[in-house]
Amino acid sequence: MDLTTAQPTDRTTAGFTPSPVEPLAHQLLATLAQHRMATTSQLHVLLRPDRSRQSVSERLNDLLDELLIDFAVLPQSHRTRVWYLTPKGARLTRDWPALRGRPPYPITTATAASLKTPHTLTVLRTHLAFVTDARRRGDEHGHLDWTPEVFHAIGDGEKVVADAVMHYTLIDGQQRRKLRAFVEVDRATMGAERLAAKLIEYARLWTYEPQPIGRRRQAGGPGWLRWYPVFPRVLFVLTGAGRQAIDNRISDLKAMVAHHPLVAELAREVPLGAAVLEDIEKHGATDDVWAPLTAGTLLSWTEL
Repeated sequence: MDLTTAQPTDRTTAGFTPSPVEPLAHQLLATLAQHRMATTSQLHVLLRPDRSRQSVSERLNDLLDELLIDFAVLPQSHRTRVWYLTPKGARLTRDWPALRGRPPYPITTATAASLKTPHTLTVLRTHLAFVTDARRRGDEHGHLDWTPEVFHAIGDGEKVVADAVMHYTLIDGQQRRKLRAFVEVDRATMGAERLAAKLIEYARLWTYEPQPIGRRRQAGGPGWLRWYPVFPRVLFVLTGAGRQAIDNRISDLKAMVAHHPLVAELAREVPLGAAVLEDIEKHGATDDVWAPLTAGTLLSWTEL
């Protein structure tokens, strides 16, 4: 079940892009606070696709001069810069309304940045695929509608960590359909069994009911209702391996759904799907490139 509301009749058909009224410098800082790090090209596509890349570079250099951001250089990349907030930049953005409650996780050295770079940039690359598709369709999905590294308790002192939580508003005529998804980005750096085990963690989150400390046990409902009106669908985005290896990993995800009782129960209520990042980028995130983890032919992620 998703939330659907009426669309105002005066809505334009232009794709959703960040407001040019808000200063670009502010948007750059907010984006780096939200996503941890990004290349100049990614920031250009995300924030000012209709402007020159030079306009973004100039503002980044201004922020660099103010010691609010710093950069590391990607190896073997023709000196591509990866930007991140300095501790000063993290302090500045910490209490901004759009970022309230978001841990700053400042990166203090280029070495620390390089350790996080491959996975962080791939997660952001996935976000850009959804952003680009949303603009083409006229849907709403902006630079702050994707929150990386989201933690939720699942009991016994354990947590599930989503690579990202996505908020997306699908526009269909006068209807606005609000969708949410936990997104797991797999670069084939972990074993297939460990990847599939993420489904168990989400199934535990789905059923987990926190108990107030020092009170008698009460039926308070699932803990996820504190953050979401509907449990988000779970999307796996795979890259970093050959097609056969990726197909095998998707098969392992399907096997977990088929054979684990709690995951099977989750799958009856929550849409679960997997797709290849390169297919999303080539065909569009809403194209029929998503494999349902239950059974069936390829679908759009919105129709899982």
